[in-house]
Amino acid sequence: MAENVTLTIDGQKVQAPKGTMLIEAARTVGISIPHYCYHSGLPVVGSCRMCLIEIEKNPKLQPSCATPVAEGMVVRTRSPEALRNRRSVLEFLLANHPLDCPVCDQSGECELQNYYMEHGLYDTRYNDNKTKRKKAYPIGPHIILDQERCILCTRCVRFTRYISKTSEMGVMDRGHRSEINVFPGFELANRYSGNLADVCPVGALTDRDFRFKCRVWFLGSAPSICPGCSRGCNIEIHFNERFNPRYHDQRVHRLKPRFNEAVNGHWICDEGRYAYHSIDAPNRLRIPQMKRGDAYQETSWTRAVQEAAASLRNTLATHGPQGIAVLASPQLSNEELFLISRIFGDNLGIERIESRVPTNAAVYSDDFLITADKNPNTRGTQLLLPTGSGSQSLLKECVDGNIHFLYIFQHDLTVGYDPAYVMEALGKVKCVVFQGSWNHATAALSDIQLPSAVYAEKEGTFTNIQGRVQRFLPAVAPISESLPDLDILARLAVELGISLRGVTAAEVLEEIGQSAAAFAGMTRQTVGSSGQLIAPISGE
Repeated sequence: MAENVTLTIDGQKVQAPKGTMLIEAARTVGISIPHYCYHSGLPVVGSCRMCLIEIEKNPKLQPSCATPVAEGMVVRTRSPEALRNRRSVLEFLLANHPLDCPVCDQSGECELQNYYMEHGLYDTRYNDNKTKRKKAYPIGPHIILDQERCILCTRCVRFTRYISKTSEMGVMDRGHRSEINVFPGFELANRYSGNLADVCPVGALTDRDFRFKCRVWFLGSAPSICPGCSRGCNIEIHFNERFNPRYHDQRVHRLKPRFNEAVNGHWICDEGRYAYHSIDAPNRLRIPQMKRGDAYQETSWTRAVQEAAASLRNTLATHGPQGIAVLASPQLSNEELFLISRIFGDNLGIERIESRVPTNAAVYSDDFLITADKNPNTRGTQLLLPTGSGSQSLLKECVDGNIHFLYIFQHDLTVGYDPAYVMEALGKVKCVVFQGSWNHATAALSDIQLPSAVYAEKEGTFTNIQGRVQRFLPAVAPISESLPDLDILARLAVELGISLRGVTAAEVLEEIGQSAAAFAGMTRQTVGSSGQLIAPISGE
């Protein structure tokens, strides 16, 4: 553990580990030092000179981003000289900056705007024509560059050099002709390029997907977990607080990374960032439906759940538990998986509860954030459900006529098996219930469709590849008549006459903490905002 040193910042006593930079030490006591080039996830360059502060007994202002704390140091971040320096830096940066604020997507999040209002407010002395550069042109599939807005902080250059390690960007030319650009013959097409819109402190690099969609002051946010792979990157879901379906508004506008040093740091991949479009996809299941002949008829939740429960009871009475199978999903939360085990396994005695479905699609992974497993809760599934023989064996039993009732959660079996084989297998089952969010080939083969909420519309926890249990919260209400999976399972339990100890996410997580060894003692409070590692399992 690093040795702590004691210093004074703006009259406050501060303790910080030796080697901590002053800008971070000040942040621990709520003192924000203005900066542009500094980013805690990138190497320090100290080039913008915005963070200069006064240190007692030092004749010159020092960059707080590159000056480590020292014992007895006395620092003043708002001395007259430090404030004068900030005004001067802002004057230089704004000398050639275009007046694009009304049409700039960064407006409301721009540090040029914010710092000018706090530290600038000077009378301009620059009356010449501003320098003209290339404006608003794509440099990759996700990012647009506006060179006139750039302040040469070089965050983007350092990101591509040290984080994505693709080095497409650099500072071209020298002196007052310097400008940011991609190198000739290259484009910004790495799998983490969307992060450049996050690290840019001004409007020079903006997100093509978000461009001109919504002003940021109309956006609310909710903490969540990316469901795109087993990494479980921490994210914020930004949604339109003024959403009105009459005006064909968009509910969710973007995903942003949420800092978690133990999981994803400051970053997320583009695959996860732009997957939010599935939340309101046209093929979302919205209303419970039952098949009558070859067509579906919309029905009420009461009728749909009653029908599913009645078919389940009849199959139990006629064929016993061995005539029933459940195909759960690693897309489900720990709480949902636990209730599935409680209802179908513990109460109904069903032994055939599977979760694994292969995929024929090509998948990408790397040694940074992206994993080959595209499910957010495979680890939780392994810990909370019994290990079965797999979906391939299950489909064979369906073809052989041994399965008479099949309950499928989320899965589209045609991504891993021949569609004709899936159609044959499910056609042999007397009743297929599909509980999921999207209408796909497998959902279309079911007899009863129960539309469920997606991760952005419900609460729960996922267990990531590291064994870290992480909590996600609802950002928007479930679309149309869809319901969270916990609510659907609770309704099914009532129809089956099964009494559950808890039905809310918090109650079920507490029950998991009391009954599952890997989750011992776990509650919503212990998981917190950054997650909690599961207990070590014997043999691991």
